Amino acid sequence: MQAIYQWQMTAQDLAEIESQFYTDENLHKADLSYFRELLHQVPTHLEALDRRLGSHLDRPVAEVDPVERAVLRNACYELIYRRDIPYKVVIDEAIRLTKKFGAEHGYRFVNGVLDGVVNDLNKSSAVGDPQR
Repeated sequence: MQAIYQWQMTAQDLAEIESQFYTDENLHKADLSYFRELLHQVPTHLEALDRRLGSHLDRPVAEVDPVERAVLRNACYELIYRRDIPYKVVIDEAIRLTKKFGAEHGYRFVNGVLDGVVNDLNKSSAVGDPQR
């Protein structure tokens, strides 16, 4: 989430951000291949992610608080493209991150948006939509 936040705020090259995070001592506990996947795939799928999120927002994605936007984009990617991760785990992690880094009640907003995304994806899956 922090790397996506940095990318959103600076438009810095993804390889540079990745390199910076590899030198971070806290990253030794992380799954590096998953970190790399999120860092590179969220921007790759940004248009689809923002479109999916946008249908559950009361404002344009660009106007969402930057921390909440990074959390939402990461979580939306996981919900759509990483079906091996249970949606409850994705939402719980998004809420935890928002409570830690976001606005005081931002987690409620994130929870509501992601619940809407999950409901849409469940409806899509029910009719055979490969985009789940």
